[in-house]
Formats: sequence, C-alpha cells, structure tokens
Amino acid sequence: MQRCWPLVLGMIALVSAAPVLAGPPYQTDDAEPTETGHWEIYAFGDGASSRGTLAGEAGLDFNYGGAEDLQLSMVIPFGYSRPDDEGFRSGFGDIELGAKYRFVRQTDTLPDISVFPSLQIPVGSSSQFTPSHVSEFLPVWAEKDFGAWSLFGGGGYDINPGGSNRNYWFFGAALTRQITPQLQLGIEVFHATADTEGGKAATGVGFGADYAITDHYHLIASYAPPLQNIDSTSIHTYYAALEFKI
Repeated sequence: MQRCWPLVLGMIALVSAAPVLAGPPYQTDDAEPTETGHWEIYAFGDGASSRGTLAGEAGLDFNYGGAEDLQLSMVIPFGYSRPDDEGFRSGFGDIELGAKYRFVRQTDTLPDISVFPSLQIPVGSSSQFTPSHVSEFLPVWAEKDFGAWSLFGGGGYDINPGGSNRNYWFFGAALTRQITPQLQLGIEVFHATADTEGGKAATGVGFGADYAITDHYHLIASYAPPLQNIDSTSIHTYYAALEFKI
C-alpha cells in the first residue's frame, strides 16, 4: 500500500470545483441512488486474468430512480472464459436484481447511508456461468462529499450456497476527485474473504476514471491489480463501460 500513497497525494494536490460522481466503475459502491424518474444504463465489459486464464462478462446494467431515495437495478450479463490451454467458452451469466434505498441523507455532519440488497439468479443451461443456486448480497454503503472530492465505501455479507462455495464478506473504500468538468479520477481499496472451501482471501487496489463525453454519455473504466496472495492467485481485474443517462 505504501506504493499507492504518492498517487493519493498527487490527487490531493489537484484543484477543481466541479460536482462529484461516484459508483461504477469501482467494485466499491456509493450510497446515492439514481435520480427519481431517470435512468442510468451501462453497456459494460469486465474481466479477470490470472496465469493464462481469462474470464469475464459483457452486458447491460440498468438503474432506475423508482421513487425518492429508491433505485431499482437489473444486470443482464453474458459470460465468457478462456481457461489455460483450453478453448473459448461463453454463456449467459447470473441476472442480478437489486434495490438501493437511502435511509440517511447527507448533511454537513452526516453521510448518505444506503442499503442495497441484491439477488443473483441463475439462468440458461451453462453451469459454468450460471450456478444452480440463487445467491444474495446484503451490503450497507455510506458516502460523504467534500466539494470536488467524494469518499464512499462500506461492505456486506454474500450468501453463496452450493457445492464447495462458502458465504463471504466484502469491504471497500474509494476516494474520487473531479479533475476537470469532464474528467474524474479515483482510487479504491477492497477486500473479500474466501468464497470457496480451501479458497483464499483477496485484497486489491483499484484505479478508476470517468470521462464525460456529454452530459448524457460517459466513458468509464477501472483496473485493479492484486495485493494479497499474489503468488497463488495473481488476479488482475478490469472494467469498462459506456454510460447513458436519461
């Protein structure tokens, strides 16, 4: 983590008065729901690579402001993988349904605080991309804005049934800065306990960017190298999306 501090200090030295945006492309979520009556739609691709193996998803992430302080979400992914020395595989991934509810609104002294429970529902016929069990993620997220800065994070418990799977915890924190009216940069740190029997915990640091092409179209991306169990996992993750705001 000592290698990350020069980047954080360099970001602190930047000056901007533009408003703050948060959420994707980070693994850590923010606490602010989509504005009531509006849509945020992400056409995304993500992946993870480790020692010759590549796996990930591409799809659509829909977020709708269904009511004040309430966001309804649905993710429809298409999974792919290329195991080491094996052929390319693909199939439908888990459909994710969720609802983010903000029960504390940000003030001068209090952060936004939200719950965002979600279900991962198996579909299709490929067990490689659609496990036969419904899983649940039960997180709490908080966010505090300071002018052009935004600090958000939290975590939750994932109920992950089936086979050798085990329930696990995820925690994360992210700091973003609006560099110009078009460009936002950020850094996050996250940790997940083992999600399988005999598996290992994973800790990572991520770097993200959000570039506003227009008020309605954004390009966003992130990259996260591993920090923990590098010799055994060596997992690098990445995410990119075109965001539509309606």
